[in-house]
Amino acid sequence: MKIAFIGLGNMGGGMAANLVRAGHAVNAFDLSAEALSRAQESGCAMFTSVRDAVAGVDAVVSMLPNGEIVARVFADDVLGQAPQGAILLDCSTIDVGAARQVTADAVAAGYAMVDAPVSGGIAAANAGTLTFMVGGTDAAFARAEPILSDMGKAVIHAGTSGAGQAAKICNNMLLGASMIATCETFAMAEKLGLDLQTFYDISSKASGQNWSMTSYCPVPGVGPTTPADNAYQGGFATALMLKDLKLAMEAAISVHADVPMGARAAELYAQFDEAGNGTLDFSAIIQTLKDQA
Repeated sequence: MKIAFIGLGNMGGGMAANLVRAGHAVNAFDLSAEALSRAQESGCAMFTSVRDAVAGVDAVVSMLPNGEIVARVFADDVLGQAPQGAILLDCSTIDVGAARQVTADAVAAGYAMVDAPVSGGIAAANAGTLTFMVGGTDAAFARAEPILSDMGKAVIHAGTSGAGQAAKICNNMLLGASMIATCETFAMAEKLGLDLQTFYDISSKASGQNWSMTSYCPVPGVGPTTPADNAYQGGFATALMLKDLKLAMEAAISVHADVPMGARAAELYAQFDEAGNGTLDFSAIIQTLKDQA
């Protein structure tokens, strides 16, 4: 299959490379010459315009920073430029309303489209083990699923248009809140004189067990290898977690959902980001919690 991939950042670069490994011909576009060069090294064909990249393809995959950019790229350079038979897959994390509008515009122009945001971070993007949460019609999902499966370990149809984005922001609100709870618990355990490996061994097998502890432990040298073991470099940047929490807060307001834990997580990550920690993995917030303790 011939696939255009738009947006080759930390996530998109690895995703495009996995499509090449799966046997697809990938037309790669990014504003960054460095990102394009890396994509070429992984076997992608480089393009310096979206319109050229989408010409004659069977599918278009995008991984872009925000809803405004997604809307502009699709309106200006994808719709009417890619063949109408192409399936469109937006894997960006954007607000639900924007996802629904872009899909509606695509359908009006004669295309099938899904919103398919991801969970898993940079390591999973590179390894091809992402989880995709997909919004769209049954027919569009059936066409998108084989492509997404070549980049991930799980592809789940969440519902109609926008449902993928809804699932993503709900999931990441839970992740942000649970990471903070995990971090403050380890900080308190240390203050109480507990050996942190011993506490991990206990809590990971008790009722306090959660993903932020057992799969992404924020304490160096405890549990599996995580960004904490690399000075909190790599992984899922604090700035990206904050972006997702802001989207979650906007969504909560729009449907009158009461999210006190999510709101507090958003506040704490905003403070952590404003202190200059936006590029650190989101689990690095344990440093602030330990200092405050």
